[in-house]
Amino acid sequence: MRRIWPLLVVGVLLSCIGLVWTLQGFDVLRGSVMSGSSVWATIGPIVLVVGVVLVIVAIVRRRRRPE
Repeated sequence: MRRIWPLLVVGVLLSCIGLVWTLQGFDVLRGSVMSGSSVWATIGPIVLVVGVVLVIVAIVRRRRRPE
């Protein structure tokens, strides 16, 4: 039996972090050194996509698990 929880937890955390970094990079969330920085506007979506991919992989593995 494959463990999906680690993938799911890491995927959700990365998605949340990536979303915050993206919003800060695009200066939607202000009040940080990262606000308005093109570096975080680039890194954020990459981390967000990696997180979403991990969540999808975890869901697919759960559905394919033999009963």
